[in-house]
Formats: sequence, structure tokens, C-alpha cells
Amino acid sequence: MLISAIVAVSENNVIGRDGHLPWHLSADLKRFKAITTGHSIVLGRKNYDDIGRPLPNRVNYVLTRNASFEAPGCVVCGSLESALEASAAAGETECFIIGGAAIYKIAMPLVKKLYVTKVLANVDGDVFFPDWGEGWRMVSEELFPADEKNDFPTAFQVWERE
Repeated sequence: MLISAIVAVSENNVIGRDGHLPWHLSADLKRFKAITTGHSIVLGRKNYDDIGRPLPNRVNYVLTRNASFEAPGCVVCGSLESALEASAAAGETECFIIGGAAIYKIAMPLVKKLYVTKVLANVDGDVFFPDWGEGWRMVSEELFPADEKNDFPTAFQVWERE
């Protein structure tokens, strides 16, 4: 099973502010849906709380240390390893890490493919994407201007670990 991560990140590595995304990017949301639909996604409890529901047409694995946490329609796991094992056992071909920062940090050593929406601006925030580690190469990039549905210009990038 391929372990991938998908993230929107500003030039100064911001991914969140006050528990939410610090921008509105309609094109990024559509890309996220197109890439992750039909696959497993792994997210932290805070990210789940911000979304407020399971994302449809995906198996949602929510990570939390709280053994009594309930997320109807999701699989609640106590560790990244247990979520990945369950996803692989279910026959998943590509499992997506979708954040937040703590989940990205523990998952990045395992990630082989990274789908990045690079927000081409410095944005105020209080949650940051961790260091990627070594050995990445960009395999594609598409640039998009800001418009009425997208707060900032962006670059859709795909990176693979060599």
C-alpha cells in the first residue's frame, strides 16, 4: 500500500489558524476530493473536529489517544500504525494522511508521495507543516491564479520520495 500525504501549505509553512484552514481555496478542495475519494484517509481528532463529520466515499481513520472518543461513520484508532494496518488489511492501494500537524509529523517518515497545494503567499497562522525529510523530487506542477473563489494564487504539486 502506498502511503501518501495531501496538504495545502503557505510559503511560510502555515497549514492552520485557530483550528481552521486560514484560507478559502475552492480549487484545492475540489482537488482534495478528486484525489482522496474512494481511498482511506487518516486524520487527527482535532482535524476531524474541524471538519465535523466523516468525509464521504472514503474510509475515515481518526487518530486519538482518547479510548472513549466516538466518531460515527469513522474508524477510531489509537495509533498511526493501527490505522495503516487496518487500511492495508481492507485492501487499500493508497492511504492518505490529511493532517493535522502532529499526524503529518509522525507520518512523514513513511510517506512516499506528497500532494501539495502550495499557497503562493505568506499567511498568518499557528499550525505549521513539519519538515519533509530528504530525497524528494517534484514530478508535476500546475500554477493557478487567485480569483473570486480562491483567496491566493497556488501551485498544485506532486512530489515523490526517491
